[in-house]
Amino acid sequence: MVIPALHDAAPDYRLAFQLAPVGLVLSRHRHIVDCNQRVCEMFGATPEQLIGQSFRMLYPSADEYERIGERMAPILNAHGVYADNRVMRRVGGPHAGETFWCHVTGRAIDRDAPHAAGIWTFEDLSAQRPVTAALTAREREVAAQLMQGLTSKEIGRVLGISHRTVEIYRARLMRKYRAATAAELVQRLMGGL
Repeated sequence: MVIPALHDAAPDYRLAFQLAPVGLVLSRHRHIVDCNQRVCEMFGATPEQLIGQSFRMLYPSADEYERIGERMAPILNAHGVYADNRVMRRVGGPHAGETFWCHVTGRAIDRDAPHAAGIWTFEDLSAQRPVTAALTAREREVAAQLMQGLTSKEIGRVLGISHRTVEIYRARLMRKYRAATAAELVQRLMGGL
């Protein structure tokens, strides 16, 4: 692709959208309306495979898609912006079906209808934070919150489960990652060991 000179020309927002260094998606009702080249590379798909599809296809499970959607709606409603780190799933290419850590940030166009229309960024974190163990949907959610530095009680509030249930999932994660302490677990989740 030949990139035209940006000086002495009116801003080409379509070109900026397509060549942005992070994945960009425009959405309506949790469906992809448009996406840039980086999103296609990240998820191993063509624009034709993604545009018009539900975000559900990018999640490792339907449960995670539903729970994260429910969790983000009141935050988008209150603040207009939502961000988290989560495990996503590649759609195609040589790594089809592979899960990877991704930083996702979104802005609702209308806070009163947070899923009606939005702008989303996706940043692949797999180089710094590889997924090294097979995790359940809930383990992935607890792991994401642990990496944010939340306590079991705080994670329980965020996920809508008891702090004791969080502790059970944290113990499972510690076994899977062979971590002796919570700090070691977080370090391993972050790709440090």
